[in-house]
Amino acid sequence: MNANLIRTGALVLLAAVLVVFYTATFVVQQTQQVIVLQFGRVRTVVTEPGLYFKWPFIENVVTLEKRVLDLDLPVQTVLSADRQNLEVDAFARYRISKPLQFYQTVNSIPVANQRLASFVNSSMRNVLASASRDAIVRTDRAALMNRIQDDVNRQAQNLGVEIIDLRLTRVDLPAANSQAVYQRMQTERQREAADLRANGQQQAATIRARADREATVILAEATRQAEELRGRGDAEKNRILAEAFGRDQDFFTFFRSMQAYEAGLRPGDTRMVLSPNSEFFRYFNDPTGRGRGGDNGAATTGATGAPPQ
Repeated sequence: MNANLIRTGALVLLAAVLVVFYTATFVVQQTQQVIVLQFGRVRTVVTEPGLYFKWPFIENVVTLEKRVLDLDLPVQTVLSADRQNLEVDAFARYRISKPLQFYQTVNSIPVANQRLASFVNSSMRNVLASASRDAIVRTDRAALMNRIQDDVNRQAQNLGVEIIDLRLTRVDLPAANSQAVYQRMQTERQREAADLRANGQQQAATIRARADREATVILAEATRQAEELRGRGDAEKNRILAEAFGRDQDFFTFFRSMQAYEAGLRPGDTRMVLSPNSEFFRYFNDPTGRGRGGDNGAATTGATGAPPQ
């Protein structure tokens, strides 16, 4: 019986030792940081992973996240500098940088999320109110997000947290204004297209007028040069004919008469009423051309004079 009592007492003592050991130790994971409290008063802050000891039943631990936390914000309606209502959707990433300050100010992550959401909404409204719609949507979006992040991070330091990233995921016009904006954009694009077409037509007309003027000048210059060349050619021709006439007058007269026959007696449509004794046909009556007929009419002048050139 005494042995049973001793065995039972030993088991009870062992169980008590295990309970005390279990309550006197705690493990900090790599993703955690711990605040040790003694009767509600902060005794120490543990940020390194490992096995640690505490006074059982006297001290307790509060575990906080060491990883990056998410903060998803609902869609907010903000007013830009050009009086445009915009629906903005944003999110933030943060982590607890000062566990003790975080515990003393907000105590828990849900409360911290509420405080940070208030900071983000307030900063987003203030910053975006100083920028135009185009700057928010296209040109200065990255710079505006950096300004909001810096402003929120400055306020979040009082909570013991650090903002890692803040982004505007969607910036849209309200559905009621979208159609009017699209219509205005379409009108502006049509106006720009009409201006481009008008400028193109004006430039085309200018180019055509310049080309026509240059063509007229070139044609006039070519005509002048052609007339000059033709005049010099005619002068050279007359000089050569004059020299030929001076060398052999009879042959020159014969040659000119042959040219007159060729030009005047064309087949098909030639109609002439002349006397066979006309001076025009003197080489028909006499190969030497010295015989003269009795008819001295108009044909005589045509034969003895210079025939058409």
